[in-house]
Amino acid sequence: MVMTANGQISQLIEYATKGLNIDKEILLEKANRTGTTENLIKIALENIDEANPDWTFAASRIYLKELYKTAAENRGYDANLRYGNFYELITTLTEKGIYSEHLLKTYKKEEIDYFAEVVQPERDLLFNYLGLYTLATRYLATDHNKNTYELPQERWMIIAMYLMQDEAQVNRSHYVTEAYWALSNLYMTVATPTLTNAGKSHGQLSSCFIDTVDDSLQSIYDSNTDIAKLSKNGGGIGVYMGKIRSRGSSIKGYKNMSSGVVPWIKQLNNTAVNVDQLGTRKGAIAIYLDVWHKDIEPFLDLKLNNGDDRMRAHDIFTGVSLPDYFMEQVENRGDWHLFDPHEVRQVMGYSLEDFYDEEKGDGTWRQRYLECVQSTELSRKVVPAIDIIKRIMKSQLESGTPFMFYRDEVNRKNNNPHNGMIYCSNLCTEITQNQSPTEFLEEYVEAENTIVKKYKAGDYVVCNLSSINLGQAVPDGVLERLVTIQVRMLDNVIDINTLPIKQTQMTNQKYRAIGLGTFGWHHLLAKEHIHWESDEAVSYADNLYEKIAYLTIKNSMELSKEKGNYPAFEGSKWQKGSYFTEKGYTDEKWLNLKRDVADNGIRNGYLMAVAPNSSTSMIAGSTASIDPIFKPFYYEEKKDFKIAVTAPELDYQSYDVYRRSAYILDQRWSIRQNAARQKHIDQSISFNFYVPHTIKASVMLDLHLRAWKEGLKTTYYVRSTANDVEECVWCES
Repeated sequence: MVMTANGQISQLIEYATKGLNIDKEILLEKANRTGTTENLIKIALENIDEANPDWTFAASRIYLKELYKTAAENRGYDANLRYGNFYELITTLTEKGIYSEHLLKTYKKEEIDYFAEVVQPERDLLFNYLGLYTLATRYLATDHNKNTYELPQERWMIIAMYLMQDEAQVNRSHYVTEAYWALSNLYMTVATPTLTNAGKSHGQLSSCFIDTVDDSLQSIYDSNTDIAKLSKNGGGIGVYMGKIRSRGSSIKGYKNMSSGVVPWIKQLNNTAVNVDQLGTRKGAIAIYLDVWHKDIEPFLDLKLNNGDDRMRAHDIFTGVSLPDYFMEQVENRGDWHLFDPHEVRQVMGYSLEDFYDEEKGDGTWRQRYLECVQSTELSRKVVPAIDIIKRIMKSQLESGTPFMFYRDEVNRKNNNPHNGMIYCSNLCTEITQNQSPTEFLEEYVEAENTIVKKYKAGDYVVCNLSSINLGQAVPDGVLERLVTIQVRMLDNVIDINTLPIKQTQMTNQKYRAIGLGTFGWHHLLAKEHIHWESDEAVSYADNLYEKIAYLTIKNSMELSKEKGNYPAFEGSKWQKGSYFTEKGYTDEKWLNLKRDVADNGIRNGYLMAVAPNSSTSMIAGSTASIDPIFKPFYYEEKKDFKIAVTAPELDYQSYDVYRRSAYILDQRWSIRQNAARQKHIDQSISFNFYVPHTIKASVMLDLHLRAWKEGLKTTYYVRSTANDVEECVWCES
């Protein structure tokens, strides 16, 4: 940060404070003692509080001026222009190997010059300081020496151009400008990997992946290798390990030989630590296990801080897969039988994890489970179901995990039950798509020194995410226009993306799954003066998410007319129309859409998922996901900064809504809201509990039972005032 002369200081302060509700004399008085922009920013940030939230925009404008100056120096143009020559930027960063060559191969100079005219530098003023700082320090393109080249509006335009590169030339410019409109107005954000890597020469665009590990040494080690490749390229991983035999199981007929799932989980823990994302952060892996698996008890202790460290895995995340019948047994204080999945396959002739209850309170899974209970040939451990849930809650209050995955509800609501099972969710619990393990077939020598391994590819789930900024898009009345371009952007990610694992590419094309989500829910409530703990908020969630669902499905159907439906469409609930029937969509517009989908298909087999998006919501200056704010005024603290933050658009009216913040709010209202929106979300939602560390076990249990009974598919972290959970960044969008 450079020294600034008094005249320049006055001009800078005038620019930084224009139109803001702050006393610029405070800045002028203190600025005379120092002439650096760094100190001016510091002064502005020190004045942020509930009564003076606009100081964040003053700090942002000062930082913006410095950003303009730095980019101008690095690119060799006059800083007074704010933005330099866009075509030259693309040419320079392509030559340096930062940008992908596709940009210059796809777009002619005349097109790029046109896009430069579309760019609106004044939209940089929409950023608060935290948003601009986060974007500038993490996502804007630099050269290999970390010198700033790209500016905020150029990042939005590069993303738009990159995602629209394969569109027909006759409409391409229109789609680019629409995507730029959506991004630059902060009406939406793309997922962190897309925000980081779109337009660049390396990295992929998807957020999360889900692998299914089979019960064989080959599958376990193949899976570990695949996970390492994905982690290296940037992505959170969900792993289902419920098919692996338990500790003490037989191997090749020899009894008591298996060491169970814990050693394999520890191996993945090491992969998470050792295979990081270009040195920026360690890998992020969530492992799911069924609650009836014999190893469930040591699995639930993996994240605890006490006990035998050889039985701990502190760097992975855990999730537990829960059937309805288990929750019923918890409620009824009944017994619970733990089985070895390998022994069940050997003795009973089926895999228990391959079934679910087709109806609430009855179905194939519980019939199979009760057969296992009655079997005299199966070994088992019998424990009170309440003891298992106590163990779950103990771990949650200490570490925030395990995540809860209600497998029967998930599979009952699966859009594509004709094509498989859903065993678990992803790292952030919002993705629910068909899964299956990849099967090793044979290995042979094809020619001298050439060994070929053949596999039957399984469904390896990919998450392609972006999110609507509810706090801006809904009040501005742009949902229809926004969702139209957003669905197209997400669908294009599928074809443009470069994924290092073949199974992910095949699954991506098979289902063409996307996850359109939302953030800024508490922000929207505050703008609408709707209190969180109210029937009005629940009803508002119900109506708003039905509208978003309608628009998303309609636009995917329209895209299917243009580009064709996803390959697994035939036999799906979309094709049969049962998706609409099960949701209870019976009014005329829904019935018309049902007919349109049956006639024209749908482009994407899975459509909606609400991710955590904490960082990208910060960039957009709104509240994260569907979460309440932490406090109306707090400090956002990361490894490299501590910045004062107020709730978005805080004033005397919105404060009344914001003052009931996360740990104060009655979580039963949060469950009701989430149940209302879950009806319309075909996948799931990253839903956090916020509880005091002094919460009674009976109260915590009641929250879990309510969540299950209300039809939630998953729950994410239990965030207590005693634990410091690690944020998932890959699903931020």
